[in-house]
Amino acid sequence: MHVSCVKCKIEDILEFSKNVDEVFLEFLSRFDQGLVSETGISEGLEDEGIVRAENEIRNMIGKNNPDKITEEILYSKRDYVSEYKVLKNPEPKMGSRVEDFGLDDSISDYLKEIKIEQFYKFQEEAIQEVLFGQNIVIEAPTASGKTEAFLIPVIQKIKKDAVSGNVFAIFVYPTKALSRDQFPKIQNFADKIKVDVKIFDGDTNQIERRGIIENPPQILVTNFDVMHYHLWHQTKFSSLLASTRILVVDEAHVYSGIFGSNVHYIIKRLKRICSNKLQFVAASATLEDAKEFCQKIFGEKMQIIQGSGKKGQTDFVMLFPSLRTQRALMVELTKKMTQKNHKTMVFNNSHLNSELLAIQAKKQKINIKVHRAGLMARYRTSVERQFKEGRLDAISCTPTLELGIDVGNVDCVISSTIPVNRLIQRIGRAARKGQKGYAFLALGNDPISQYYKNHPDDYFEDIEKTYIDPKNPFVEEFQVLAMACDRPISKHEIKEHQEVIEHHIIKENLLVKNNRIIPNFDKINSMLNEYSIRGIGNSINIFLNEKKVGDRVLPIALEELHKDAIYFLAGIRYKVKEFDYPKKNYAKLERIPRDYPYYTKSLTEEWPTIETIYERRKAKGVEVAFCKLHIQKKVYGYVNIELGQEVTQGEKVSLDSPLEYDFVTKGIVFHAPRPLKIIEDAEDEDYAEASGYHATEHVVIEGSNMITGGVSQDLGGISLGTSGLIFIYDGAIGGSGASKALYDRFENALERSMHIVKECPCKNESGCPRCTFSYRCGNNNEFLHKYSSLEILERINSGEKTELIDPSEGDRPLL
Repeated sequence: MHVSCVKCKIEDILEFSKNVDEVFLEFLSRFDQGLVSETGISEGLEDEGIVRAENEIRNMIGKNNPDKITEEILYSKRDYVSEYKVLKNPEPKMGSRVEDFGLDDSISDYLKEIKIEQFYKFQEEAIQEVLFGQNIVIEAPTASGKTEAFLIPVIQKIKKDAVSGNVFAIFVYPTKALSRDQFPKIQNFADKIKVDVKIFDGDTNQIERRGIIENPPQILVTNFDVMHYHLWHQTKFSSLLASTRILVVDEAHVYSGIFGSNVHYIIKRLKRICSNKLQFVAASATLEDAKEFCQKIFGEKMQIIQGSGKKGQTDFVMLFPSLRTQRALMVELTKKMTQKNHKTMVFNNSHLNSELLAIQAKKQKINIKVHRAGLMARYRTSVERQFKEGRLDAISCTPTLELGIDVGNVDCVISSTIPVNRLIQRIGRAARKGQKGYAFLALGNDPISQYYKNHPDDYFEDIEKTYIDPKNPFVEEFQVLAMACDRPISKHEIKEHQEVIEHHIIKENLLVKNNRIIPNFDKINSMLNEYSIRGIGNSINIFLNEKKVGDRVLPIALEELHKDAIYFLAGIRYKVKEFDYPKKNYAKLERIPRDYPYYTKSLTEEWPTIETIYERRKAKGVEVAFCKLHIQKKVYGYVNIELGQEVTQGEKVSLDSPLEYDFVTKGIVFHAPRPLKIIEDAEDEDYAEASGYHATEHVVIEGSNMITGGVSQDLGGISLGTSGLIFIYDGAIGGSGASKALYDRFENALERSMHIVKECPCKNESGCPRCTFSYRCGNNNEFLHKYSSLEILERINSGEKTELIDPSEGDRPLL
């Protein structure tokens, strides 16, 4: 731990402890003994590998010529510089001239008018394939001309084949905000060619809706939530969709997890009601497996076309915050960049982090606002507009702004740890207009960041694995009901869902009438109305002064909104004064003083039961199974965490009555070998063994994060006492596919986990936030043994064999 005084510049490095007060007392004692240097400790820091030596940084820079601000950051001696490089995109390959392409004259004339005289090679290929009727995936970075690559051939087909008064193509975007942002661009193009395009979403007013139903446009811009709702309600709008010939899905990489599983079924339902065979076009950011992923979503063979972006050059720096927290580093970078009038976007990986960063940045007088899902749409739009117009210097955002929403010129992107392909997507925001850009990857105080500090090259290899699980039983159950509502199911149809259909008939959710299967609306109406395609499970409604200000899905809501929890909303903290669950499902907030020093983190307990084993295999020598799990979850208390500190403070507080929730999901289970050497030397054998398994569970989840495409936030974990059984499961009800991605790459995850523990310089028996701790730990990061975990991981990686066993009641679950 690093202790310093900003006024007199004294500083010292001490051994990590969970109790900050102990560390500070040790520092005062060393100061009194004259052991604390007033000239700083930079020499020792280089030897310890805490900061880089100047000659190493010079070698890293090589022949590049960073400007003053980048140089200042590289030589600051505040952080470890893991990587510096200048990202230059090669000029994209050019294709045919527009006039030689044989397009309708009105299209060629308009392209000339907007100064497009020649296509990029990938645009030419995409246009040709769409015109030939092929299903394609266009994979290219932000602002590379993807929209033109699908819009031009669709308009050409409309000019040639379309019947007026029918919807010919549907353009789907993942959010209302993005479709509203892209609509003017599509409309300008279409209007010039005399093609009718309209947008239909939750914000479309009644007069506009009536106009669309009476005079259907040739291109309809919408989202999957709207399609799902109107299909199963059999509205007039849904009958317009039957004439569709082409479905275009932009930002297809977003449809991962539960959302993607639902979208798979909505597309299947659209195919059922369409009178023509549908053609599919997907546009996606760079993915490792874009083709396979899209084939799963659309249920069709697809062809991939890859494009590159046209950019200025970007100075890229990967920094590891050796002497401070990740957030402190990100705030300082934001301050440095905004002081030089560089418009900056700061990407955080969670709601909480985006709020905490904005609170700390405002204290530093930075003109910054939060942009994240869960805030009211009007507020988000005003933040985008202020940034675009130059009235806001920085935005603290979550991945919602990774998508193509136009926020104007961006000079700098600062990002917390995410898979490299998503980082490139974020960096695509900087220098979009050809000017010089800046990009900073701020590694965290966590296991995977420590790994990348020592292995930066691996970061660039770890491309995201997107995942969906079309066989999620809950998604399938709901979507089969929705199919019957869209249109009765005939006996010979959808044989692959026969089992689910029979289950619904027994439960009388579906009825058999005249050889057709129809919905029992009285019984299933409320069930379908409560269902969200973006996540399964009920929500807790959040109120402030009797007005609804948001909602949070279960079970995560129990951890964030229990009585006396501190909840963040648009950069302001509130306290939960009343929580009603499971009857009325609401939380009421109250304001707290601005200088209130804490926020809260819940303490939880969980118990897993294996219901079905789908697959099992050996990884190294360890038996691992992919299975259906039943999880019983209990929130029994919380701890206070001081703002600006990442270490828990104060005593645990128990809730008057614990909150309980149980759900079915998918996950993996493996049997870890016993750490026999550590057990032999331990005073408390059971503690050393159980704490070793608990630490291993943490490291495998955190350390596998980028191998599986950044899915660790979608995973939960339980180690069962001294049994050696470790469960890692999908946090989403029914399963999201995240644990399957880990199951498929389990050997890699085990190897990397061993490196993380082995290479962490901490001497603490329980480890530290950079090896064994997890910010999601339900046990307050207690019962952790670094050396026991290292022995377990070394035994696994050397091929020691284990078999799966049954859990026994006496084992204490550690999370």
